[in-house]
Amino acid sequence: MTIAFVHTNQAFLPELNAYLKFFSTSGYHCITVNPDELGQVHRNVEWHFMGTDMTKPREGIYKIHEYVSASVPPFRRWKDRIKHFINTQPDFRLFQNEFVRDSLGFDDAIPWGYRDMGVRADWMERPVSTGEKEFDFIYTGDCSPIRKLDRLLDRFTGPLSNAKIIILSREYSALQEQYRSHANIQFAGPVPQDEVPLWLDKARFAINYVPDVEPFSRQTSTKFLDYAACRIPIITTRYEWVEGFEKDYGGKYFFLDKDLGNFNLADVQAFSFGFPDLEGWKWEEQIRGSGVVEFLEGISAESSGFGGGEQ
Repeated sequence: MTIAFVHTNQAFLPELNAYLKFFSTSGYHCITVNPDELGQVHRNVEWHFMGTDMTKPREGIYKIHEYVSASVPPFRRWKDRIKHFINTQPDFRLFQNEFVRDSLGFDDAIPWGYRDMGVRADWMERPVSTGEKEFDFIYTGDCSPIRKLDRLLDRFTGPLSNAKIIILSREYSALQEQYRSHANIQFAGPVPQDEVPLWLDKARFAINYVPDVEPFSRQTSTKFLDYAACRIPIITTRYEWVEGFEKDYGGKYFFLDKDLGNFNLADVQAFSFGFPDLEGWKWEEQIRGSGVVEFLEGISAESSGFGGGEQ
C-alpha cells in the first residue's frame, strides 16, 4: 500500500518525519508530494495536511484529512467555517485535539481520531548536555508577526542586554533586520530536525513564547515538547495548554509575567526547574492511539491486491 503525504512545505511538520518512519517500518510505501504533483504519482492513500482539499475523490484512492491546528487570526472562525464547507469529504479525519475538532465543527459520520504532537524517543534517550554554553537562551519555531516576538526580543535590548539569545527558525529576515545592531540577538536556520538537539545543547535555557490567544493557547506546543525531551530548562508564557500540561504531566517551568517584568537573569538562574513525564508522548504511541492505524488496516483488508491509484 502506498501512502502519499500531501503538503505545501509552508509549515513545520515534525509529524511528517514521524509518520514516514512509523509507516515505512510497518510495511507501507510512503512518499511525500505537493498538491500539484499528486496526479502524477501512484497512491492508494492521500494523506492531506489541511489547509484545503477540494479535489474530487477517485475510485480506489482513500483520503485522510489531518487538521494539525485551527485557523489563526484574523477572522479565524470564518476561516474554519470556510474549511468546513469547501473541503471535500475524506474517508478519515485526524485532529490534534478536541479544541481543533470543535473549531472545525464537523458533525458527519466520517470516522475520526485525535493525534496529538509527540516527541522522538531518541531525543529522550540522549545524555543531558553539561558542556559550556554558547548562548544563555534559545527560541525555536515560528517568527511570524502574529507571535509578536519583538516583545520578547526587546528585553534583550534592555534588562537582558548582557545575555545572548539564538532564534532558530526560518523567514526571520524582518526581525533580523530590526535587531541587527544588537550582537547578543542572533538568528540561524532553518536546520534539519535531527540537528535541533545539537542547537538546544548550545543554550542554558529554552523559551516557549506563545501568545495567550486562541488557537495558540489551546494547542500543543511542539517546541515545548522538544525542549522537555532534551531536558533543557523551560521558560514559558502562561496560557491554558501549558498550565494543563504542567498539572497532568509534572515539571516545573519559569512562567513569564504578562509584561515580562520578571524576565531577568537573576530570577531565571535562581529558579528550580523540573522536567515532565513524557513516556506517553512518544510519536509511536501518539500514532497508534489515533485510530488511523486500524483504519488503514481495515481498508487494506477489504481491498485485495490494492490496485487503485494512478500511474
